Amino acid sequence: MVRICRWRGAAGKEYIYEIHPIEGTTWSDVPGNYIFAKRSKPRTWKAIYIGETESLKDCVPSHNELPCIRRNQGTHVHAHINRDSQARLAEEKDLLSNHSTSCNAKTKLLTKVRCTPSDSHYRNTGQ
Repeated sequence: MVRICRWRGAAGKEYIYEIHPIEGTTWSDVPGNYIFAKRSKPRTWKAIYIGETESLKDCVPSHNELPCIRRNQGTHVHAHINRDSQARLAEEKDLLSNHSTSCNAKTKLLTKVRCTPSDSHYRNTGQ
């Protein structure tokens, strides 16, 4: 049984993500959007990091913000395939505009860090 979460962006659009544990998930080499999250109460999630990538397989297991995600008690990755690069970027921006995250903060101030192949359902809480 696949669990899903619906995340709402600032523009009011709802995005459907599959929920996977951080540890032990085998990722496919496909582009997509992802959210590292923790459960804040039953059936409610808090976003810790929101991102997009050309390859979930290359990005998620060795993400450069995993130390921050673990410090902030991240337990799961919410992800979905999204093959359109412009749509991925727009979705990431829309979600970041509506959700306060613990681990996106420093990358917002610097050049945006993205995972690329070259880099070594429940309701969410809103803000």
